[in-house]
Amino acid sequence: MTDAPAFVSGPPTVDNPWPVGELAQKVRAYIARLGTAWVEGEITQWGVSGGNVYGKLKDLTGDATISFTIWSSVKAKLPADLKQGDRVIALIKPDYWVRGGSLTMQVFEMRHVGLGDLLERLERLRAQLASEGLFDAGRKKTLPFLPGVVGLITGKDSDAEKDVLRNAQLRWPSVRFTVVHAAVQGDRTAREVVAAIQRLDADPEVEVIIVARGGGDFQNLLGFSDEAVVRAAAASATPIVSAIGHEADSPLLDLVADLRASTPTDAAKRVVPDVTEELNRVDQARTRIRSRVSGLVSVEVDRLGQIRSRPALSTPGWIIDSRSEELTRFVARGEELVTRVLERETNTLRELSGHLRALSPQRTLDRGYAIVQDAVGRGIVRAASDAPDGASLTVTLAEGTIGALSTGASVPPRDR
Repeated sequence: MTDAPAFVSGPPTVDNPWPVGELAQKVRAYIARLGTAWVEGEITQWGVSGGNVYGKLKDLTGDATISFTIWSSVKAKLPADLKQGDRVIALIKPDYWVRGGSLTMQVFEMRHVGLGDLLERLERLRAQLASEGLFDAGRKKTLPFLPGVVGLITGKDSDAEKDVLRNAQLRWPSVRFTVVHAAVQGDRTAREVVAAIQRLDADPEVEVIIVARGGGDFQNLLGFSDEAVVRAAAASATPIVSAIGHEADSPLLDLVADLRASTPTDAAKRVVPDVTEELNRVDQARTRIRSRVSGLVSVEVDRLGQIRSRPALSTPGWIIDSRSEELTRFVARGEELVTRVLERETNTLRELSGHLRALSPQRTLDRGYAIVQDAVGRGIVRAASDAPDGASLTVTLAEGTIGALSTGASVPPRDR
């Protein structure tokens, strides 16, 4: 470091301004008093030049970023597997470079965030989301049997993308995909995955969404445990399939997804049916239906044969014969009954006729009596006074009538 130039004493004014070097030295001195501090963040840039490392460290939740420098002497003491995308804690000291006019952070120590710390944070987030019901089985949606369009969120040109597309098309060649590429590692993961979920969920043709990523270490998969990703998946109206990492990996997205697949290949098999298997099932169903229908027809044919073998159908003439005999008996019986009724009624009629004739005026006339009427036949003469002397009379006999004249016969006295 070169010696500092002589500074002008006193506060700066328009007539007595500070030189740039003096201001830079004052800034450097002020920043130097800040000392060292432990900070946590994600490495978003990691470049090595001349044995030194120049990179950037990003805040885990906000948009703040700082540049850092690791001198070669310090780098040799740090973990050899540090790289871009790692979540770390670092002991840094702000350093203002007077000549370049830039502020950087000099790193004295850097290490991966402890696994225990990460697990503790994830467990707290898991408990919070579970208390809100985001992991409840009752809210999980059923996947369609054969989706028309499958949405796929994965890294560009990744093995996960190739596995899903290849296996799905092998199982159902006509399946269609809408692929949205997103970062699957690093600080952009959560933001891009959330945007991809919302984009595919808004597409009316997409019937199911697969979020796929190949295997990786615990820290590389942290983006899929981000709260924003989990809430976006929970809010999606389209079923979500999580296919992150391998069988042992379990980001929080697995818990909120409607289906958890162990691998991207497994996701393709769970979402798209196998055309060969389905054709075999159709053939088996047809065979079962044909066998069942044949069995039912055979049973009914046997039953019809049994019915036809019965005497009533084997020699149907006996029915006519037996019914003919019955009909003959019924006719004879009917004739007999009708004859009896007629005879009985005939006798009754004769008796009534006899009674009627006995009461008839003709019978009285037959016994010698006569009916005397006036000449015009309007009235019957019952008393001598009804036929004055010389009156013309008509006398009705048993057979015929005669004319007569009244002689004025006296009326015999009545017995008192």
